[in-house]
Amino acid sequence: MGGAAGTAGRRSLGRGFGWLWAAYGVSTFGTRLAFDALPLIAVVVLHAGATEVALLAASGLAVGAAVAVPLGAWVEFRRKRPVMVSADLIRCVALLSVPAAFALGGLGLGQLLVVSMVVAAADITFTAASGAYLKSLLPPEDLLVANGRFEATLWTATALGPPLGGAAIGVFGPMTTVLADAASYLLSALGIRAAGGKERQQFSPDVPSDPRPGTLSAADLAAGWRHILTHPTLRPLFLNTVLVNALIMTPAPLLAVLMLGQLGFAPWQYGLAFAVPCLGGLLGSRLSRRLVARYGRRRVLLTAGTLRACWPVGLAFIGPGTAGLLLVMTVEFGLIICVGVFNPVLATHRLDLTPPDRVTRTLSAWSITGRTTTAAMTALWGLLAAVTDTRTAIAVAGVLLLATPALLPRK
Repeated sequence: MGGAAGTAGRRSLGRGFGWLWAAYGVSTFGTRLAFDALPLIAVVVLHAGATEVALLAASGLAVGAAVAVPLGAWVEFRRKRPVMVSADLIRCVALLSVPAAFALGGLGLGQLLVVSMVVAAADITFTAASGAYLKSLLPPEDLLVANGRFEATLWTATALGPPLGGAAIGVFGPMTTVLADAASYLLSALGIRAAGGKERQQFSPDVPSDPRPGTLSAADLAAGWRHILTHPTLRPLFLNTVLVNALIMTPAPLLAVLMLGQLGFAPWQYGLAFAVPCLGGLLGSRLSRRLVARYGRRRVLLTAGTLRACWPVGLAFIGPGTAGLLLVMTVEFGLIICVGVFNPVLATHRLDLTPPDRVTRTLSAWSITGRTTTAAMTALWGLLAAVTDTRTAIAVAGVLLLATPALLPRK
């Protein structure tokens, strides 16, 4: 079985997927290289305070998600590849405006906010369209292999991008990674355009095949949420995933305060603590298909989904020195390997359970809800840390995570 799995994992999924994978790889690496670039520019170049940086992060995410609601419904009835190319080009132009304004001496916090909103909306739109395009491009039996490759690429870029981006900023200045990210979107657009091929597209008989933006109804906009919340399997997976991701991400700023401030870790140690465990995501993504082949999709989702909730509570016990650094690496490695197994299986299962005329709106609804929930809970956890303390807020998130497996579907 192992040899057969290895051969299948290396098989070609076709020229179109090869270009799509290459486009995903270059844009993902560019994004990870420019990790937190806009907040960094706000602090280093514009000398913004903590409140302004928080406003930049939360507002960009929230407004971008709101804009993506009608876009997701509109894109459902369009060919996905041109939409993906357009989203890449929009992100490229938006990001290029930052170094251009800086060079002309006109960069301000307002422009960073607008760029953040535009990029967030384009991110959600691109992700939703790419899921629908992938389902059109490949037969169902190849979707898990493809999603596993995307997941492995994501974690490889996450391990390499931020350290290299930090080094590039140190040598060439704060605009370097923004330029690299913009260039990566341009290359991604070229790769997607080169993928070619015809999309297999299906629409519901009661929906116009080519609706104009003004003809979209409230039912069209809510179709993604309606499909998720009325589906007996997708609903618990949706609630579990949104809550788990939020509870993992919201303590991240508090963890930075704890490690870099109270515990005195150097920035390079902090970066190393989160870069090295990303190798667990690479391993998990490679294991996902083999585990599904052996144990079945339901058991893998239930087991990996449960195990990924058990690790973060350990972050509340971080101490100073080498022991504390090793504890962070161990916790993060265990968490990320479980996430690396869970995510591609979830992505494949979600596509299988969604009809072609609902894929874009379903993925948009999933992404919009996840991002807005994370933004709201990040603000809430900041207040919790102010009322209690940083370590307590981190512990509360970890304890709440322990209850999330109850939301996973049992059937």
